[in-house]
Amino acid sequence: MEKIQNCVVFKTSAFNTTLRRDYFINPSCFGDDAARWIMVELGMHGFHTDAEPSQEDFGWFFMFKAAGVSHHAAIGYRPGAFGSEGEWICWVERRAGLLGKILKMTKEIKPEAVKAIQDVLLSSPAVNVVKFCDVREL
Repeated sequence: MEKIQNCVVFKTSAFNTTLRRDYFINPSCFGDDAARWIMVELGMHGFHTDAEPSQEDFGWFFMFKAAGVSHHAAIGYRPGAFGSEGEWICWVERRAGLLGKILKMTKEIKPEAVKAIQDVLLSSPAVNVVKFCDVREL
């Protein structure tokens, strides 16, 4: 079975990476604006998404449907080392229900879900895609 490159690493100055919001779980939990932008773009292309993103300790995530199946997109900001430019990481996953969560199993990610996220990011002139990869390669 071919590995799906379910992760996109990209650079952009379009989203907040400096102003810490009082609702952040962690001081550097950036990405709420990035998640909302991706959600709007997906919606404009006919994909159903959550109304709002949810926060996790690493960043933000939201549910969206592709090929009739629910997927999660997660996004977080990784600051650069020694003052260098940081990068955004966005990946797609699909969990296998309550038992799957307990056993940390994943279901097959639909290629349409990955393509939807990639298309949104590639279509923006403000986004510079660094690489596509499997999230386990990070």
